[in-house]
Amino acid sequence: MLLGTDKPLQEVHDVALVDLDGVTYRGPEAIPSAPPALAAAREAGMRVVYVTNNANRAPETVAEHLSELGMPTTRDEVMTAAQAGAALLATLVPAEAKVLVVGGHGLVTAVTELGFETVASAEDGPDAVIQGFNPDLRWRDLAEVAYAVQGGAVHVATNLDLTIPNERGIAPGNGSLVQAVVQATGAVPPAAGKPEPAMFHLAAAKADAENPMMIGDRLDTDLKGARAAGYPGLLVLTGVDRAREAILATPDMRPSYIAEDLSGLAEAHPAPRLEDGWWCSGDSRARVVDGVLQAEGGTRIDRVRAACSAAWSTVDAGGHIDIEALPTDGVA
Repeated sequence: MLLGTDKPLQEVHDVALVDLDGVTYRGPEAIPSAPPALAAAREAGMRVVYVTNNANRAPETVAEHLSELGMPTTRDEVMTAAQAGAALLATLVPAEAKVLVVGGHGLVTAVTELGFETVASAEDGPDAVIQGFNPDLRWRDLAEVAYAVQGGAVHVATNLDLTIPNERGIAPGNGSLVQAVVQATGAVPPAAGKPEPAMFHLAAAKADAENPMMIGDRLDTDLKGARAAGYPGLLVLTGVDRAREAILATPDMRPSYIAEDLSGLAEAHPAPRLEDGWWCSGDSRARVVDGVLQAEGGTRIDRVRAACSAAWSTVDAGGHIDIEALPTDGVA
């Protein structure tokens, strides 16, 4: 169930592990609420580490972009899937291994910083191949990965996100490109990025966190990973997953908190309460009757919180939710 706190989240948690796409920005533009909300959180004493499955850009490039968008950031406040992928690679092959890197500059940098020798082709006999997202990847690049894996190279993926949000909509992500290689080789690679817990632990360690919280817009990566790492997760409704997905979330993907956007960091999040068969949040309430979810009153975000509580408690007790009958009046 959703957690509760009578203090703002930015006062309860010492470090925020913050996703990028769909949380702080969409494509080249900042989500309007993000810069002031993060500035207020920092002023309240909360530290920030940005955690992204994007392995294309180097940490300093990500930091520069965030700073340009009004969210001042240093290189040390960024943890990319490229860094996590290189760390995973180091556990699978020796330090002198030859590695074929298929991805962006950030992935090349992360691999070389750990001392690996990078090669340009499967014909160079790589011991391993690491695959990360790059919008300029071609068929030939994916073919090289397949050839290397067929030649015995260890295959590692930075992440398996099937999609990524941008200013134009939802586009194929690294996971979709990895699937093309899997179809050719029959072998599924291990991945380092979210939702794998190691990346969350690496990010928390960067900030010496004692009580970290993950903030994301995707249930299958950000929130699932937070649960796997043992950290509370805040779902913001500014990216991929919205209220409908939260209501239908399986236990391993459920958030601990829900907010419209990052401004929710400055708010207390009282736990929903059960009263006379209704789950209540603020002035909103929700219940499930014969599989039909009913939600009414209060603000939209409180209706979402109440609706999630009602739906989750019903499903966990062995009941069902009629998906076709989910409310659409400002809830799902």
